[in-house]
Amino acid sequence: MSMIRWFYLVAAFAFGLAAGCREAARPRAGRPFEANACRSAVGASQAAPASTAIWNPGPGERGAKGPGAVSAGAPRSARGLDAASPVHTLVLYDTTGSWGGIGELYAIGAVNLASHFGGWTAEAAAAYTCGELATYDAAIYLGSTFNEPLPACLLDDVLASTRPVIWAYYNVWQLAARRPAFDATHGWTPGALDFSSIAEVDYKGRALARYAANSAGILGATVTDPAKATVLAVARRGDGTTLPWAIRSGNLTYVGEIPFTYMTEEDRYLVFADLLFDALAPATPERHRVVVRLEDINPSSNPAQIQAVAEYLAEQGIPYGFGVIPEYRDPPGRYHGGAPTQSTLDQRPELVATLKYMLGHGGVMVMHGTTHQWDADVNPYSCVTTEDFEFFRVTENPDQSMNYVGPLPEDTGTWAGGRIDDGNADFARAGLPAPQIFELPHNAGSVNTYQAIATRFAARWERAVYFPGLLRGTGPDYARVFGQLFPYPVRDVYGTRVLPENLGNIRPVPFQRSPVRLPADILHAADKNLVVRDGVAGFYFHCNFDLEYLKQTIDGLRALGYAFVHPNEL
Repeated sequence: MSMIRWFYLVAAFAFGLAAGCREAARPRAGRPFEANACRSAVGASQAAPASTAIWNPGPGERGAKGPGAVSAGAPRSARGLDAASPVHTLVLYDTTGSWGGIGELYAIGAVNLASHFGGWTAEAAAAYTCGELATYDAAIYLGSTFNEPLPACLLDDVLASTRPVIWAYYNVWQLAARRPAFDATHGWTPGALDFSSIAEVDYKGRALARYAANSAGILGATVTDPAKATVLAVARRGDGTTLPWAIRSGNLTYVGEIPFTYMTEEDRYLVFADLLFDALAPATPERHRVVVRLEDINPSSNPAQIQAVAEYLAEQGIPYGFGVIPEYRDPPGRYHGGAPTQSTLDQRPELVATLKYMLGHGGVMVMHGTTHQWDADVNPYSCVTTEDFEFFRVTENPDQSMNYVGPLPEDTGTWAGGRIDDGNADFARAGLPAPQIFELPHNAGSVNTYQAIATRFAARWERAVYFPGLLRGTGPDYARVFGQLFPYPVRDVYGTRVLPENLGNIRPVPFQRSPVRLPADILHAADKNLVVRDGVAGFYFHCNFDLEYLKQTIDGLRALGYAFVHPNEL
């Protein structure tokens, strides 16, 4: 069981539904609730949706125990977002030592980003073969194990190659030691680990966030010849002094830490995402696009509220997506006087008419799960549609943090696919087309679920979770979870095109661990994301909130220079 403390995952909880936009659900004559459905719901506290501070751990953190070494496994390769792209990136990661088990997770983060530019191959650094670098367009090495025994020919090939190489964190001292004149040829030397409290990384004139309590530290460096080495980004200590965070010397770019830890919407992770353009697509022109999604529409939603938002977007000429849950379920009758309640879209003709209006006026429908809950138990809040996870087991702790336990007991590829197919049947009964984009409820699912989605949909639109074993081919290890948001479209390790949702959502009232998030917060994050030269920003909005919040956000994004685009264009 994993207590989630990695990146800031803004879960798509429809907390506004309990505050006025839920209409009375009509009983459905379809499949009945199972006996003893939602066995933990009776007497449970009022469900209060929340986003959770979720962190990817740093390597070698003081006071923390690592997962141990893992077997290297076989290399894995996959095509990129554009299958026709000739670009192919080699991603190397560590596997030995007490923290060897998380090297693969960082590699997953790297290959996901690299897929934006083309295909990729990931393998353990220890398995590198001499001359291999010359067969790729670029390479990324993620040094997560202190003194990982790197092959001598890997070091030699990096030093001799003209291919772009991005080296992150540990073991760059091995590279420098391999060439005695490293500082003379490259203009910088590796330094010591700096464990200062650092909450800021400056890049392109913007101050990006960094988790100040990150105890893994930043590996310092000293520039000895500014004519040969360029500092691209600096980390700023609390006293205002700085140290290099990213340095480029010739074809070698060095980053002083693993950029995938403690990830947020405004994080220094954006620097790494942008540096990939220099290595893989240096001629890319600057442009900034944004997509918006309306969230958690379901048979209990108020059509008038949704219609008002849709008409505003149509007037503004803004294309958008809208996430629909085709079946509403409240097994314990939490919002219906204790009477188990369910309804489907075909029983809500007014809502269906609004959805058809949206499809004809710039909207694209997104399937947001089938019921966005689990009948058998609270998961973790209430068993009610929009409030719980559907494809992953999650429990809540007394402090309102969450444990991502693993797949649901019934989880198989057949089960996940069948549940999705049931949802598509609900759309068909309502006279609606089957969506081609999927959004996992609360951005989490089992590997079986992700694979079922990949065979049924053209894209996902979300943040996502990943597990050890996906690259090494050993099967998923659900004891550790890695989360990632994206600043541009990718084709992730599950083989699906993923559209960005990286700005979060408008949240005018706090719930549990979720602070208020107003248009100014969305715009603040959007401004930081401008450091990505061809980035795509994405946010979402619940239609029961005041439309003025959405208007302010849209006006602000346009003022920042963002252009709204149709999700199908990405």
